[in-house]
Amino acid sequence: MANHKSALKRHRQSLVRRTRNRAVKSLLKKSIKAVNVAVEQESVEEARAALNVAIPTISKAATKGTIHKSNASRKVSRLTRKVNALEAAAK
Repeated sequence: MANHKSALKRHRQSLVRRTRNRAVKSLLKKSIKAVNVAVEQESVEEARAALNVAIPTISKAATKGTIHKSNASRKVSRLTRKVNALEAAAK
């Protein structure tokens, strides 16, 4: 365990950031899973609604630094392609 004042503060900060990052990642995974489940069930409206919730969640995680911005871009792109393919197949 750290003994210096600055090291103790750094430790406290890392604990706070860890809990925040874990919460954001958990929410991120849930929103992505909701889109994937809707796509598997071939429900176009549910997939589109879940995507509209997932995109801001992913963007916020990237903005906060929980995930890299390229990772966020890739996730959004892949989910959008899945939903668009589902819509095209439904038409």
